[in-house]
Amino acid sequence: MLIIGIAGGTGSGKTTVVRRIYESLPEGEVVLLPQDSYYKDSSDIPIEQRQFINFDHPDAFDWKLLSQQVSMLREGQAIEQPTYSYLTCTRQKETIHIEPREVIIIEGILALSNKKLRELMDLKIFVDADPDERLIRVIQRDVVERGRTPEMVMERYAQILKPMHEQFIEPTKRYADLIIPQGGNNRVAIDLLRQFISTHLK
Repeated sequence: MLIIGIAGGTGSGKTTVVRRIYESLPEGEVVLLPQDSYYKDSSDIPIEQRQFINFDHPDAFDWKLLSQQVSMLREGQAIEQPTYSYLTCTRQKETIHIEPREVIIIEGILALSNKKLRELMDLKIFVDADPDERLIRVIQRDVVERGRTPEMVMERYAQILKPMHEQFIEPTKRYADLIIPQGGNNRVAIDLLRQFISTHLK
């Protein structure tokens, strides 16, 4: 089994990198654990206060559960992956049944920030991108998928995303075995990564 952690700022191209790896490998060999599924449940917080939750801070995640489930997969046990709703900021009743696979990918902005989780990884990757490019992608995504206006996105970027990136996400580069600049557009780095994984599977 190969456990890979893929981190990087919001809009850096992590999802593109993961998708290209996923599509290049045999069906049924890879399972993805999105870090976003492991946000702490906020159902105990009044609805009007949930909009102020800082989703880019390490304290927003249930690291204990994520590490526990990665350990279970490594030991050959199936897990029930949680699901999370951004609309209500709560963990859902529904779970996703995940069976152990040859390749486990943990993907998220802070995937490399937790020491216990890092120790479970065989390969640590940081997807890097120019801040302006990341901002453009965030605006495009949040306007379409989350119903925000460009002004709302830029205000959130300046007040939360940028300072959290500089304080918590960017420093995790030092833990990476591989840094992929230019995000999902770096086909050479992605091809090398796919070759590494394919060799491991053989």
